[in-house]
Amino acid sequence: MTLRAPLQNRVTPDGDIVATPARGHFMGNRGGKIHDPKTRTLMGRPWASRRWICCVTRFKGRQRTVMGDGYTELFFLDEVTALAAGHRPCFECRRDDAKRFQAAFQSGNDLDRVPSADVMDKILHGDRLVGRLKRTFSSRLDDLPDGAMVLVDGAAHALKAGYLFRWSFTGYDVPRRVAPGASAEVLTPVSICAALKAGYKPNWHESLSG
Repeated sequence: MTLRAPLQNRVTPDGDIVATPARGHFMGNRGGKIHDPKTRTLMGRPWASRRWICCVTRFKGRQRTVMGDGYTELFFLDEVTALAAGHRPCFECRRDDAKRFQAAFQSGNDLDRVPSADVMDKILHGDRLVGRLKRTFSSRLDDLPDGAMVLVDGAAHALKAGYLFRWSFTGYDVPRRVAPGASAEVLTPVSICAALKAGYKPNWHESLSG
């Protein structure tokens, strides 16, 4: 039996979209269709609009043909990965999480009023990209919240409880303690880091859900 090659629809913490047989625990999209339904391959720029969202993989019994005629379904290891890539919770399938994120986004970013999805998406689009490239910023690790993702030795690591956990498509590796005063390039957009610092608690892969 010939095995099908995996589709290019899995998102890394730095926002790249790659093909891998590993499965994601969350789904999402980037505002519409960015693939050719006939070949089920990506085309052009890797987003359709600035509405980058993170969804659950099951919702009200809906069934979708992945990379069919609709929007381009993307998949993430967990929400921490999706946030690092610049996606926010969906207001339809994850309304409670989206409302919590919205409140933390307002508080963490010192906004005068509750931001609409459009307002958050405009801020996020500026924070996650420089042209078509991933925007990062430098920070002391001690100043970052749990759930932020950083680059260490060229690899993505998630911060949690004073430890760094190396990311992979299948989960997180054994921890290493954050060195006092250490700095790194941060993958998670600055406005999302502010929301995490203000109290938003993301969903982690089971390898780090405890």
